[in-house]
Amino acid sequence: MSPVTLGTPSMPPRAPHEPSNLRFRKQSFTKSAHEELNNATQRHNLNHATTTIRAKRAKVVSELDDWQLLRNAGSAIKQDVAARMPELLEQFEAAVTARGGHVHWARDAAEANEIALNLVKETGEDEVLKIKSMATQEIALNEYFAEHGVHAIETDLAELIVQLGKDYPSHILVPAIHRNRAEIRDIFVRSMPNVSPDLPANPPELAEASRLYLREKFMQAKVAISGANFGVAETGTISIVESEGNGRMCLTMPETLITVMGIEKLLPTYQDLEVFLQLLPRSSTGERMNPYTSLWSGVTEGDGPKNFHLILLDNGRTAALSNEIGREALKCIRCSACLNVCPVYERAGGHAYGSVYPGPIGAILTPQLAGMEGVDDVTASLPFASSLCGRCDEVCPVKIPITDVLLEMRHQKVEQFHPKPEAFLMGPVGMLMAKPQLWDKAMRLMSLGRVMGGFNGTIQSLPLAFGGWSRARDTQIPPKKSFRQWFESDEARTLLNLPSKEA
Repeated sequence: MSPVTLGTPSMPPRAPHEPSNLRFRKQSFTKSAHEELNNATQRHNLNHATTTIRAKRAKVVSELDDWQLLRNAGSAIKQDVAARMPELLEQFEAAVTARGGHVHWARDAAEANEIALNLVKETGEDEVLKIKSMATQEIALNEYFAEHGVHAIETDLAELIVQLGKDYPSHILVPAIHRNRAEIRDIFVRSMPNVSPDLPANPPELAEASRLYLREKFMQAKVAISGANFGVAETGTISIVESEGNGRMCLTMPETLITVMGIEKLLPTYQDLEVFLQLLPRSSTGERMNPYTSLWSGVTEGDGPKNFHLILLDNGRTAALSNEIGREALKCIRCSACLNVCPVYERAGGHAYGSVYPGPIGAILTPQLAGMEGVDDVTASLPFASSLCGRCDEVCPVKIPITDVLLEMRHQKVEQFHPKPEAFLMGPVGMLMAKPQLWDKAMRLMSLGRVMGGFNGTIQSLPLAFGGWSRARDTQIPPKKSFRQWFESDEARTLLNLPSKEA
């Protein structure tokens, strides 16, 4: 499938090979993971939180006899969107415009930020509220606004904690999952006005402090910026699901509402929401239904914002669509189920991924949105941040074959960068494998490596280029016999009930 063309003739799409300006920190996963693994508090917090969410999800999913059918339906709908993206985007634009909204097209982060800033400047305001802002984090909208004199305030509690702590999100659903209540209390005392130094580190008191702080902001705000969970092409409806009620305040009280929506968030028909409003809350928060579901279409006189602007964001999504395997990542509904079961994420944490999209989905989405050309140390390392255990495939509500995409991304990385050390090492190995007799002799020699294990039978440090493997893990000593040697032995023939050599 070739890249789709978005917008007007004056706004050509980004070429598939051209990297977007997706925000990420310029350090490879390997280096970051080594640092994050030393954070014992974070590992404890992550283990407790992900274990709790996993258990809740498993319980509510088991209640539905048709869960697998819902997953099939969600996957099929998203595949239909990918196949008909240009047509659906035009239908969506027409429906939003017909209901009084204004649609803007952004090829990348730079254009999206510029459009959003100009819309805010037109109102004369220098402070905005934000809700469901993962897409705006992707394009670093807060930082861009700050550079131009506009202050953006996050209203999701976890996002607010991250913002006040001058931190980075570490989870798709719970961005402050790496923080415990004591750390959150310290952040509130340090960064919120009128907060007592004696504020207890208890969830009710912490929630009340944030509510009092945000309520004043809600009452004063003239402009709000939101993300979107879904956009319905048929009706021009945009939907946000949330648990705190801050979304409802942001979407209804300000005079101007600006929504930044990735183009992959489309659904063809209003009825399709029925599927995703069952899949998303169960997979994300382990709830049968999310507490707040907001849906709006354009503007309505006397009800809600007077001005509604929708920024449709590409930022590498068109390029991802051109890859038959890679575009499966665009089915993602940002539920975070894959993060909560991933053993790599649970130990390394979200910051190690260096992107707003951590975990297994980030490992396949970020390299496609940002491109792997020229950033080998950052995005090209992400597809290797996985053990390929397949847990993420099993829990994904829209059946993204994450391990398949990981392998495709690894293939692309090797195709593009041709790592010389690997090529140097694998060349002789390939020659040995092509000659069974030589390979058998080489495997027999491997048993000599047992001496490196000393008395405890574990190799703690491998020599030369293999040292990278043993820096993070111990290596078992080679067996006394190769598999071929063992298979030819009387012991193996007895165990496998095979005839003896004489027979």
